[in-house]
Amino acid sequence: MHTKQKQRTLLSGGLLLISLCNSQNLWAHASMVDLEKMSQGAVALLYLQMGFEHIVPMGLDHILFVLSLFLLSPRLKPILWQATAFTIAHTVTLGLSMYQIINPPAQIVEPLIALSILYVAVENMVSRKLKTTRLIVVFLFGLVHGMGFASALGQLGLPQSSYLSSLLLFNLGVELGQILVIVLAWLVLAKWFANKPYYRKLIVMPLSMIIGMVAIYWIIERLFF
Repeated sequence: MHTKQKQRTLLSGGLLLISLCNSQNLWAHASMVDLEKMSQGAVALLYLQMGFEHIVPMGLDHILFVLSLFLLSPRLKPILWQATAFTIAHTVTLGLSMYQIINPPAQIVEPLIALSILYVAVENMVSRKLKTTRLIVVFLFGLVHGMGFASALGQLGLPQSSYLSSLLLFNLGVELGQILVIVLAWLVLAKWFANKPYYRKLIVMPLSMIIGMVAIYWIIERLFF
């Protein structure tokens, strides 16, 4: 009974998150309006949607990173621990970057994001079980991803009248996007295959290899082109 209830909860959450993808794209034209004159509700929706869409559908690199975290141990507890470490880390650097306390160049941040994806993909292939040290690694890479989120958010900026709340709502949107990735990965992979003897050989290894190859391409592209 508990398992069925958890499945229904995940399905409901997934449907709610997917609905965000179909909402009107407010921020595509936000640069043409004065954010200070928008209602608080409109500003809240704008930054929530902006954070969500930075993951789904536009953040393929972040999606592959979260998916890589999920693959090695697709049980709920391990992925929640990793997601929590990642969330804390990227929240810190996103805030520091938007308050201009740190200002890392995109030429460094973007290749590092690709490198983080490659690292986790390779770790999935060489390690048969999740190690506690991955939490540290995920936290460190979360710091890097937070600076990448700040780069996207900086394209629009933050309204002075609701600076902190808009920053938090953008971050919440990012989290909703990441949760959607986890929910879909659970529905497609973990629900059906996680307990199968061939899970590692036919799912973890091939998918991690593909993700790693994409990450290598991004590293080269972001460093030299």
